Amino acid sequence: MKPKILLVEDEDAIRKFVKINIERAGMDVWEAANGEDGVRLARLHRPDVVVLDVMMPVMDGIEACGILRKEFPEMGIIFLTAKTQDIDKISGLEMGSDDYLTKPFNPTELILRIKSLLRRVNREEKGDNNILEYGPFKIDTYSRRFLKDDMEIELTPTEFAIISIFMKSPGKALTRDEILNLAWGCDFIGDSKIVDVNIRRLRHKIEDDSRNPDYIQTVWGMGYRWGDAK
Repeated sequence: MKPKILLVEDEDAIRKFVKINIERAGMDVWEAANGEDGVRLARLHRPDVVVLDVMMPVMDGIEACGILRKEFPEMGIIFLTAKTQDIDKISGLEMGSDDYLTKPFNPTELILRIKSLLRRVNREEKGDNNILEYGPFKIDTYSRRFLKDDMEIELTPTEFAIISIFMKSPGKALTRDEILNLAWGCDFIGDSKIVDVNIRRLRHKIEDDSRNPDYIQTVWGMGYRWGDAK
């Protein structure tokens, strides 16, 4: 079955050009020119990945991302933005997107980002090692469920990938580049700050006090590790 991609972009020329390239990569594509239509099509077709422009009429990408993330936590979301300031990129990621790409961009890079995200979205095959438990946490990589004290916590595909990495290697210090390679893939082209943003989001979701984390610990000057609670 072909991957399903929803492209939400208000500039007709960009949207048509990107759609052609995604289709050439062997994926099915639906398109919308604003966030409101994008949300409607996402509810109808349940795409694997949504490529979402930030600045759009009717409903912008930030608002659309918030709606989609609440309704479809396992859906992959990539922001397209014409803004170049780091704060704008970080704000988009904080809203729940998995990745971002700044305009103008090479369509080949976008395809690589989509393929990387699809690897995180796609479920693992069922096996004997799909369930991991650590302290109050339990993760099932087959059903893509993550629980704390038997209460399910909704995670984005990227957040789920990072938690899986941590729980498979408790106590191991991982650099940002190692986390990028394991979660995003070796072909990822982007800023390692994306790791920090996802870690911050995860801490808000799973730690009792995100400012004093017990589990996702910072290894200063290096990266992070999954450690014992104090």
